[in-house]
Amino acid sequence: MQVLVRDNNIEQAMRVLKKKLQREGHFRELRERRQYEKPSEKRTRRKSEAVRRQRKLIRKLAQREGLIPMAPKKPPLKRSARPST
Repeated sequence: MQVLVRDNNIEQAMRVLKKKLQREGHFRELRERRQYEKPSEKRTRRKSEAVRRQRKLIRKLAQREGLIPMAPKKPPLKRSARPST
């Protein structure tokens, strides 16, 4: 994995790296490996995750077809104009 640092802006590069790691599931894997999980608990967890994904998919399809109302969109954050120094 590679992240470019522009204009010596380490904070921005760290945010980009964290997003990439989050998308690829590295944080979830670290959390899962932190302690032993019994096979029965693993099956239960995976089953509940699958049910949650399926319900989410069904809800999104129903929203697209107009059967249930769409979730209200959040207004974009307004950024204050900073005075140039």
